[in-house]
Amino acid sequence: MLNVNDSSSALPSALDDKTPAAATPADPRYAAKATEAAVKFEAFFISHMLRQMRSGTREMAGEDSVFKDPINNDMLEMADNLVADKMAGQRAFGIADAILRQLLPAASAPVAAKNTANSAAKTDNIAAPLNKAV
Repeated sequence: MLNVNDSSSALPSALDDKTPAAATPADPRYAAKATEAAVKFEAFFISHMLRQMRSGTREMAGEDSVFKDPINNDMLEMADNLVADKMAGQRAFGIADAILRQLLPAASAPVAAKNTANSAAKTDNIAAPLNKAV
């Protein structure tokens, strides 16, 4: 029987302090991997949204419509993925930035403090994107 409280498990946790590969938010490798994962998730989200929009267009199109033709579906899907990757790289939707604000709170705190100090009229508590110069 597996004991949940047993700390000598055979599988080490990535966040366990006892493992030599424990990652902290201050570690640059952790920040790089977190940034890459956040951008990939944003790309996945945008790609899925584009796929759903194209599917809706196909459903609403008439029988003789160009949008109903399945000939170029593979190429359109590849183009949607490329557009999603490009938009995520530019952090167009801000999803990666929101994820990084939670994963790397120490890195985004100065950005948020700088933004609120520069604009007194700003009423929301949303920090600026991490990749944009302020």
